[in-house]
Amino acid sequence: MPDQLAAMDAQQLREFAAGLIEHIARQDHELRHKQLKIEQLTHEMAVLKRWKFAARSEQWRGAQGSLLEESIEADLEAITVELAALGSVEHAPAPKDKPKRSPLPTHLPRVEVRHEPEHTMCGCGSELKRIGEDVSEKLDYTPGVFHVERHIRGKWACAQCQTLIQAPVPAQVIDKGMPTAGLLAQVLVAKYADHQPLYRQEGIFERAGVAIPRSTLAQWVGACGVQLQPLVGALKAALLERPVLHADETPVAMLVPGKGKTHRAYIWSYSSTAFDPLRAVVYDFADSRAGAHPQAFLDGWSGKLVCDDYAGYKALFTAGRTEVGCRIRGESSTTCGSTIRARWRSKR
Repeated sequence: MPDQLAAMDAQQLREFAAGLIEHIARQDHELRHKQLKIEQLTHEMAVLKRWKFAARSEQWRGAQGSLLEESIEADLEAITVELAALGSVEHAPAPKDKPKRSPLPTHLPRVEVRHEPEHTMCGCGSELKRIGEDVSEKLDYTPGVFHVERHIRGKWACAQCQTLIQAPVPAQVIDKGMPTAGLLAQVLVAKYADHQPLYRQEGIFERAGVAIPRSTLAQWVGACGVQLQPLVGALKAALLERPVLHADETPVAMLVPGKGKTHRAYIWSYSSTAFDPLRAVVYDFADSRAGAHPQAFLDGWSGKLVCDDYAGYKALFTAGRTEVGCRIRGESSTTCGSTIRARWRSKR
């Protein structure tokens, strides 16, 4: 490297120094971003743990408490996965009292899935000999029926050069986890499409002969939420290519940590039209009703936006965007459509 620098002229040295400075600045920016993200997630995890392990006098009771508890479990698992992806998992020592996974019930039917090397010939030219196998069990679910997948990975060894070969571990949604993709899909569809809280699913699974604590189900939900983020991003990108979109916002109660009170937050929904071949809806959570939230979501999009007369949308209607009203003053959203159609027919 010193010899290369010595061979450079003044112009090359300046270009090299500029490139090096730019590279260092970019690395420094990425480092600061990751550090801020880690601090944010660590704070959120601490707040959620405080809610989860609060004194009994501060805890919620009944069904409302069950819903809150499973939401906290899901959020904690999602934050843990994100922290691991950012590379900070080594700073959080694993709990010493982490519970061990219970063996899967023996009465469930087993389906063997064998994984063997494509070739049993060693690189040295000798034939491999099977010397054993590793077995891991995954809990799978088809509607109404549990069964266990036995993943058997044979061990093949070469007596000549002492080489050990095994088929690679198949990719899983949750690495080293118990559930298959089918079981995870069942939990998510039941929770979000069929409106079955996790404590109800816990009872359903128990009647089917498998006891899965709701805390475990919540951790699965949180981990899946992180894994599905690329699909959410792809769905949003596809949605923002549509020429006409619908938008609306709905208030939700958000707990204020440490105060025992709720704050009004909002879920903003953006969808394609009923006449669009792409049937898509993307939900965007925000802690307020400020117009900055739809502006950020629709940044770079142009087209016709169907929305109500809320002032927060007004700043959107600049160059390339057109407001299409969906509500007539004094009438509900369920009747405005028929009223508009009737008025349109009367003018024909």
